[in-house]
Amino acid sequence: MNLLGHYNYIVVVVLMMLGFYTVIARDNLVKKLIGLGIFQVSVFMLYISIGYVSGGSVPILTEGVTLYSNPLPHVLILTAIVVGVATLALGLALVVRIREAFGTVEEDEIRLKEDAEG
Repeated sequence: MNLLGHYNYIVVVVLMMLGFYTVIARDNLVKKLIGLGIFQVSVFMLYISIGYVSGGSVPILTEGVTLYSNPLPHVLILTAIVVGVATLALGLALVVRIREAFGTVEEDEIRLKEDAEG
């Protein structure tokens, strides 16, 4: 199997694991949101790679064209990008409120302050 022919899938897996590791290993809430963003980009790249057809044409009926690219994955990714931006904005707003309430965005410090209060 030729791995260089599938470099886009290798990039997807590397980005996915990098984003997942960032979400799991970091205590800073902003870094966790960045990791989620990296993970989302890897999923976007995967869907776009699946939707690509080598030598495919735009799905408009014209004479002499028999191979068409599927536009559905690209449309779904546009929707996913909008949802991802909205989710990131909500996450950042929550981080701002957490910072105002606890004075930090570090998960360990927030837990210590919660335990001390309750």
